[in-house]
Amino acid sequence: MRRIASTPSHRRRLRPSLIRVETFVTGERATLERMLDVQREEVARILSVVDDSEARAHLVPSLTTPLGLVKHATFVERVWFHSRVAGVPRAELGLPDTVDESFTLDGADTVETVREDFLAACERSREIAAAHSLDDEFPWHQGPVSLRFIYGHMIAELARHAGHGDILVEQLMAGAAIAAAP
Repeated sequence: MRRIASTPSHRRRLRPSLIRVETFVTGERATLERMLDVQREEVARILSVVDDSEARAHLVPSLTTPLGLVKHATFVERVWFHSRVAGVPRAELGLPDTVDESFTLDGADTVETVREDFLAACERSREIAAAHSLDDEFPWHQGPVSLRFIYGHMIAELARHAGHGDILVEQLMAGAAIAAAP
C-alpha cells in the first residue's frame, strides 16, 4: 500500500477551489454545466491518490469502493445522457441491468481504465447535451424530465458520490498513516 500523508496541506492539494468566480455571473445553462463539471472533476479526483489495490478496497459493507464509485458514475452518465437524452437503448450501450451491477469490478478495471472511461463518458455527455435546450424533455420512469432537471439530478448525484469517495480515500489515508506509525 502506498503511503499517503494525511495532513491539512495534503487535503488542500487534493481539493483546490474548483468553482471559479465567473461561474457566479454566467447564464443559467453555463452555470449548470460548470457546476456539473465541478462534480465530475471531484469524482475523477477520487482515484488521483490511490493505487489499483487501494481503489478496490472494501471499507464499507456495500459494494462501494473508490474504483466502484467512479465506475458507477460512468454508468450514471451513460444512463442519463447517452440513453435518456440521446435515445440509445441501454443494451446497446452495454449498461448493466441494475444499479448494484454498476459498482461491480472486473479484472480489467484499473484506476487508469476506469478514470479514462469516466472522462470519455463525460465528454460524450457534454456533446449530447449541447444539442438540446434546457427545456427539452426526455423519458424517465416517473414521467418526462427536462434537461434542466437532468443537470440538477446529476449535480446532486455526483456530489453525493464524490463525498462518499472523499470519505473512502480519507479512510485509506488514515489506515496508511497508522500502518506507517512507529
